[in-house]
Amino acid sequence: MQRPPIQIRPASLDDRPRVAAIMADAFADDPALSFIFPDAATRPERLRRFFTLIQRTENDPALTSIAGDNAAAAIWRRPGEWQTPPLTMLRLAVPMLTTFGSALSRALRLQALMESHHPRIPHWYLAFVGCASQQQGRGFGGAAIRARLAQCDAQGLPAALETATESNLAIYTAMGFRITDTFKLDDGPQFWGMWRDPV
Repeated sequence: MQRPPIQIRPASLDDRPRVAAIMADAFADDPALSFIFPDAATRPERLRRFFTLIQRTENDPALTSIAGDNAAAAIWRRPGEWQTPPLTMLRLAVPMLTTFGSALSRALRLQALMESHHPRIPHWYLAFVGCASQQQGRGFGGAAIRARLAQCDAQGLPAALETATESNLAIYTAMGFRITDTFKLDDGPQFWGMWRDPV
């Protein structure tokens, strides 16, 4: 018996706590965020604050796609908007300090490294995708990504992402992404930059 298609919907402002909870769960052991927040005991709450902050940097909550019954979410940025504007960083300076605390310097170093390796050609940017741990392996995360990739193809635009999780490479490759870059901080995790041309 064939499974019904996974429903995808755009997020709203009211979904921000749900998206933060999904992402905090999904990224609990992520190499990059574990580097920023090394204390496993405080990491869950730090991640919830982090993903709440990330959503506050987005101009349009509908750029986040939610799959299933809040099973997974994908946070995208439009072409030309992959960087957080300096004025937004300034506006959120106090929440940033509250979120990162002593981890702020690690976060800023990592951000600078990623931005220095980010492609400049116009593209849709998959900033984060995560699936609640109890829902993983059921296609929710992939569905959240593919919904936007269909739009990329319709618009004739490429897509880009970075991942610090090597096991994700095969998943993204199956969606048409290819590895275009590798980079790391001396004391941080390995990253793979990936790019997908429209089909």
